[in-house]
Amino acid sequence: MTALSSTLTWAQLRDLKCAELESAADGWGKASNRADAGRDRIEKQLLVGLRESQRGAAADAAVGRLRRMSRNLQYVYTECGLIRTALNSLAHEMRVQQGVLRRALEEAESLRFTVHADGSVSYPSGPGGLFDGDPLPGGTARVTGMPGLLPPSGLGAPDTHAARARDISDRVTGAVRAAARIDWRFTRILRRLRAEEGLKVPDRTWTDAAGDAAAVREAARGYLKSRIPRDAAPAAVREWWAHLTDEQREEYLAVYPDQIGNLDGIPSLIRDTANRDNLQLLIGKLEGRDDEVSRVRLAGLREIDRQLAEGGQPPMYLLGIGDEGNGRAIVSYGNPDTARNVAAYVPGLNTSLDEDFAKSDLKRARDTAIGMHQHDPSSAAITWLGYDAPQFPDGLDSLDVAQDERAVKGGEAFNGFMGGLSATNENPNPHMTAIGHSYGSRTVGAATQQDGGIPGVDDIVLVGSPGVGVDHAEDLGVGEGHVFVGAAQNDIVTKVPSKPQLITGFVGLTNLGPSGAQLFGDVADPGDDDLWFGKDPASKAFGARRFPVDEGPGVLSDGKLNTDAHGQYFDPVRDNSSANSIALVAAGKARDLKAEEYR
Repeated sequence: MTALSSTLTWAQLRDLKCAELESAADGWGKASNRADAGRDRIEKQLLVGLRESQRGAAADAAVGRLRRMSRNLQYVYTECGLIRTALNSLAHEMRVQQGVLRRALEEAESLRFTVHADGSVSYPSGPGGLFDGDPLPGGTARVTGMPGLLPPSGLGAPDTHAARARDISDRVTGAVRAAARIDWRFTRILRRLRAEEGLKVPDRTWTDAAGDAAAVREAARGYLKSRIPRDAAPAAVREWWAHLTDEQREEYLAVYPDQIGNLDGIPSLIRDTANRDNLQLLIGKLEGRDDEVSRVRLAGLREIDRQLAEGGQPPMYLLGIGDEGNGRAIVSYGNPDTARNVAAYVPGLNTSLDEDFAKSDLKRARDTAIGMHQHDPSSAAITWLGYDAPQFPDGLDSLDVAQDERAVKGGEAFNGFMGGLSATNENPNPHMTAIGHSYGSRTVGAATQQDGGIPGVDDIVLVGSPGVGVDHAEDLGVGEGHVFVGAAQNDIVTKVPSKPQLITGFVGLTNLGPSGAQLFGDVADPGDDDLWFGKDPASKAFGARRFPVDEGPGVLSDGKLNTDAHGQYFDPVRDNSSANSIALVAAGKARDLKAEEYR
């Protein structure tokens, strides 16, 4: 059956009880909620208790089974939630067409017209014609083409019974045809929402779930999506969410986990719930693709999923996940809504959503959170990959590392995120720190130059920085005494020369000896405090507070360039001094920080 050949009549549309569809939707919603509650109990009670009290092969097997059950319940939660929203959307759209039909029928009744089963409308004799004034006979108006597409010709009197009957017939038939199309569309969607038989939910099932979610999102865009305040300020988003009913929140979470989970101003617990569901949908979406980008991204998503399932302390909160650009991932260790101290770390060059990011960049935030907890247990640290960091070497993209555009765009996004944290934090005056590493420090610098600076941020930490776009610490908007810098002696990035210096350095290369260290020193440090993106943050002229860090491995190793010194600032094993300094600042204990001489 197609929409245009449907046997649906206007009487059936009139008598359709949309409340019964909504009641069925409520039933599926209850099933979804029960599955979610079961999953929550497994994750927060059973698995936690099992890990703390049991060891050995039997315990490991039990953990595996509980994880599988949790994954199954997550799938049930998702699919039942999609069915609920599909039914509510169906009721919503049908009710709109019922309204069109009802108004047409009421007008027909008021004019004493008769609406027939096929949508034709009979009318009595009416006023005189346009030219001779004689009464016009009654008759029957029918829709012979597509209703609503052809306007009146204008050759007859606009108020004749015939014209009004045609208009009523148009509206009746148009409502029925639209309702038939709606019925056909939702029938196809609901038939897809079926799980495979068995007790396991394989990856291919999540692939199907991703398609199911996309279909329901498309169908529900008039019912839900248009109401999401995507362009609103974080405080307004927080108020929007707070005033939704429980049922509305559940539907948004089921159908739009990608948007709710990445919307600044939504509480962190809600974002975490939405993003964990969206993570499974993204894994399902990428599963089976054989292109390199999908394989790399899938590995990153799977590693994040593994860490979330593994648990641990401080607890992980997935505050953002997406596959746009080079990928998006925002992970907090500790709840940033309840913590008195919140630090957000912005990574730089070559960062993208891959397995290395999921292992190394997330570890930097975790190490920072653990260090902060030693000074104040009410702390949370975040890795924020909410922008497209430059990739080098990568064709034309390689040039981006020498430019500001990605930092400026990233700074805007970072400010939105920090504004969201400020809006949802439950403390009256939380202490917030922005941490920029490598090109990420340039992104933090760009964020400070937006109107009002970075929302809520009290302190800024810059490590491995090639410059931040300003020449003085006081220009970052938090006060000169609240900007802190770590720069390792052997970190090549902290000595990248300015554009004029680069020319001078390369001119002198032909006069250098064979020593690689001498080559690096002469080119990267021509003798003043300018770096590629402005004044050296570790210089006296910049005016930040420099803290001690390990000098790091040498620039050359076996005749090759070694950049390890650039990546160890957060590691308490490789550079305890730097890691502890970052934790001190982030925990609001900067008064205990040791000072290092300027460069």
